[in-house]
Amino acid sequence: MPAYKHLFFDLDHTLWDFDANAKETLIEVYAYFELEARGVNPFIDFYKHYLHHNEILWDRYHKGFISSEELKWKRMWRTMLEFKIGSEQLAKDMSVHFLEILPTKKILFPHTIEILDYLTAKGYTLHLITNGFEKTQWSKINNSGLSHYFTHMITSETSNSLKPKKEIFNYAMNKAGATLNESIMLGDNLDADIQGAINAGMDCIFVNHLKTITDIQPTYIIHHLKELEQIF
Repeated sequence: MPAYKHLFFDLDHTLWDFDANAKETLIEVYAYFELEARGVNPFIDFYKHYLHHNEILWDRYHKGFISSEELKWKRMWRTMLEFKIGSEQLAKDMSVHFLEILPTKKILFPHTIEILDYLTAKGYTLHLITNGFEKTQWSKINNSGLSHYFTHMITSETSNSLKPKKEIFNYAMNKAGATLNESIMLGDNLDADIQGAINAGMDCIFVNHLKTITDIQPTYIIHHLKELEQIF
């Protein structure tokens, strides 16, 4: 096994439970903007439509078809269109409120703190590579008590690139003073994290919380974070 020194983690859906935190936040947005009174009901339908449009727009953002600003408000706008509400201003106001609350949420995947303590004690240097927004991602790791574990956080905004492009991985190597053969990427997204790492010539661990079937062959596959103890 290669002598890994630098472990590069994805944040959302890998350590920080984006779906659980987003749902809590959307419940607050739903109440704040009195969406039920506007005919947006029940909440579960609003939530399902949001997840659907958020996934589509993140994919378009990853592929460079839309800007981060478009992603932020259009996921709300497209969700509200499902309920025949086409107010661009309302969608933008909802987006601002959502992004103010979301990073304050603290739900992590099971064993996150335990495994970060374990890896730190064993002398590994930990970093983050995330396609999330700079200010938002810093708020997340500060509020959820993760910031002190990581030496560097590389975001799409600071690197001017996005996973799965090679450029963000090259930027991360330079920033961390690391080489590919002593580094490994850990993430949940088969395209951005796993195929991206493979394309960059980097070993990778597919954090497969959802037990997804795939033909892509990462270096390792785990189904919960505690399994990392069997690798490191």
